[in-house]
Amino acid sequence: MYLGLDLGTSSVKALLIDDRQTILGSASADLTVERPHPGWSEQDPDSWIIATRKAIGQLRQSHGVELGRLRGIGLSGHMHGATTIDTAGNVIRPCILWNDTRSHAEAAELDADPRFRRLTGNIVFPGFTAPKLKWMAAQEPENFARIAKVLLPKDYLRLWLTGEAISEMSDSAGTSWLDVGKRDWDDGLLSATGLERAQMPALVEGSDRAGALRGDLAGELGLPPGIPVAGGAGDNAASACGMGIIADGQAFASLGTSGVLFAANDRYLPNPGSAVHAFCHALPGTWHQMGVILSATDSLNWLSGITACDPADLTAELGETLQAPGPVMFLPYLGGERTPHNDAGIRGSFTGLGHESDRAALTRAVVEGVAFAFRDSLEALAQAGTRLERVTAIGGGSRSGYWLEALATVLGLPVDVPVGGDFGAAFGAARLGLIAAEIADPLDVCTPPATDRTITPNRDHKSAFDAAYGRYRALYPAIKGVLS
Repeated sequence: MYLGLDLGTSSVKALLIDDRQTILGSASADLTVERPHPGWSEQDPDSWIIATRKAIGQLRQSHGVELGRLRGIGLSGHMHGATTIDTAGNVIRPCILWNDTRSHAEAAELDADPRFRRLTGNIVFPGFTAPKLKWMAAQEPENFARIAKVLLPKDYLRLWLTGEAISEMSDSAGTSWLDVGKRDWDDGLLSATGLERAQMPALVEGSDRAGALRGDLAGELGLPPGIPVAGGAGDNAASACGMGIIADGQAFASLGTSGVLFAANDRYLPNPGSAVHAFCHALPGTWHQMGVILSATDSLNWLSGITACDPADLTAELGETLQAPGPVMFLPYLGGERTPHNDAGIRGSFTGLGHESDRAALTRAVVEGVAFAFRDSLEALAQAGTRLERVTAIGGGSRSGYWLEALATVLGLPVDVPVGGDFGAAFGAARLGLIAAEIADPLDVCTPPATDRTITPNRDHKSAFDAAYGRYRALYPAIKGVLS
């Protein structure tokens, strides 16, 4: 038996598989995000442990016998979070999350240092870890002076599980401290933020062993002591392992809280100017590229809150037949945007509103606007040397057939929908736990699921969506000019 633990922004999920990779059960526990100031986004790391205990406890009630035969654990988690630990192992302050934009000035300052793009292959985005630590040094110097270790969120769970400070390549590539080509911390980049290698966790590959479950904790959780904990992966790389997206040119489109267009690579292909992320993959000798949209289904969730209507009901109002783009357009920049703009200050907007604009018109604009944002990432990936032939859809938004047909039409690519099942980050983490425990071949383990159906671009509306995308592209500089 193998357990995958996925630390998401809104919940912790525990998923149990057997040696045939059959999912035996899963459980989750909710988390909340604190926003004490505009642009801030924080969580208490201790809440992650409470939620993980709860999720494992639920799974133990339903699958206690199977958990007693557990042989490996894999970890996944949201990336970039700055989790700071003192010499006693205590959390210094709430974790600054991936979607926190307070350190935009510090990010720009670090990005102006040519070493960062040259060595990391990425723009220094405000959501990355390094600028957050630079912000701490300036705004919370007493807290900064106490730092013994800087951990990424899932690696704080590892510290709790194993007592060891270890990370892996895919998550660490999103800190702005990793030489992504060499797959190692860079001392010069650390020094630029007032840190040194001793304050970083040790590094392994995601499929390697990275500590073992503490005996005392194992007894509390009802798990076998000493079982290996895999290096694991950042959430998107873990999802790729769950989807079998590990070979060059394979890709997925994740319609989750944030949106991700993820392409696996067999070589390192940086192009920071395109605002595409070039990161290590979770498996040795592999990399990946990502275009990132900060508010994908989060945009629909926002509209849901405004209209007091469930997100699924909003998309159901659109029917099953794709319509040509409407006059209302939506920019999904509710919390800034990454690809392709790298703009923490831009904000979303509706344009083209009229007396006739009803709730369905707003929903349609949100669906189309997020699809256009994915087109931005597709164009950026092409600039970075990766051209896709098809994508696999995952994430909560992929349950909407209307949204998927709009996405296929805007991208001009077939969108494959996998057979029913959970192939997300928790499943990918469990697969990594299996590989680490059994020293298995990753290619034998990380296979893609069967395709349930393929959604092709709508030929009747393709030219209209292409024209609408052109109008969408013109809106960003116009809105930017108003907000500047």
